[in-house]
Amino acid sequence: MATVDTAPAESHAPLAPRVPSPSTALPAQPRSGGPVERPGGRPAQPRHAPSSQTLIGSVQRAMRLLETVAEHEHGAPAKQLARKTGLALPTAYHLLRTLVHEGYLYRDRGLFFLGEAAERLSSSGAAQKRRSTIADTLAQWRDLIGVPLYYARYRDGEIDILCVSETPGNPAVHEWADFRETGHAHAIGQCLLSQLDEDARRDHLDRYPVQSLTPYTVRDSHTLLRRLERVGRMEPVTERQEYVLGTVCAAVPLTIGDAAATIALSLPARQSDRLLPAARQLRREMGRRVGSLALAISI
Repeated sequence: MATVDTAPAESHAPLAPRVPSPSTALPAQPRSGGPVERPGGRPAQPRHAPSSQTLIGSVQRAMRLLETVAEHEHGAPAKQLARKTGLALPTAYHLLRTLVHEGYLYRDRGLFFLGEAAERLSSSGAAQKRRSTIADTLAQWRDLIGVPLYYARYRDGEIDILCVSETPGNPAVHEWADFRETGHAHAIGQCLLSQLDEDARRDHLDRYPVQSLTPYTVRDSHTLLRRLERVGRMEPVTERQEYVLGTVCAAVPLTIGDAAATIALSLPARQSDRLLPAARQLRREMGRRVGSLALAISI
């Protein structure tokens, strides 16, 4: 926004521009990109130094040491690490001591090994990679089948939905009632409960009793338990408008070892005729990728 000068106008005639004397002449402007000459003859630094050159050498050297230690499963002495990384021995000692202090390395009988902090980074990176694998896989199946998909596990006594893959054209179900507390009403929860033993099922239903969410929701725990007992080992579990009106769902069990998991899909109720064919297609795709899913289930 422009500003307005509100000072009173001078009544004098305008002054002629003052021409600087030779002793007060302004310095010549430098050519674009060149340094400005400071008093005393020292050139000023350019205004915009390239940020890509702002690298911390000590961090780079420490990372090289960590990578080299990781290559030696049975540990390595400082002299060998210095030689392999091309570092002066005093520099290597200084960095190694720092990394030991921070927990990224530990020293045992003169040998250096990866410490707990480095192992935590490694395990976190592996978990992220597994999560990325399952998310990418769900996205491929979502686009192939044309439905939103859900990946969930039962762990520590809770229903845990770990990944949802949807598109604007195929949106996921809105969680209007907590999925963990309403496992009796949706296909994900019913599929996970069907993979548990009877005691674990009853324990879950004692903590999260059956409640009616829609006119189609199962009415009591005894009816639900009888239904779960009839579920085939690898058969999709379906529910039609039990969790929310206007939506039907199917869940395919994914049991590897002692872990109970599932991949589920949902559709608008007007497309109910697609539910079982889509669930069977999902089951076929899961069979083709059982190896990668076995890794993802450890997330």
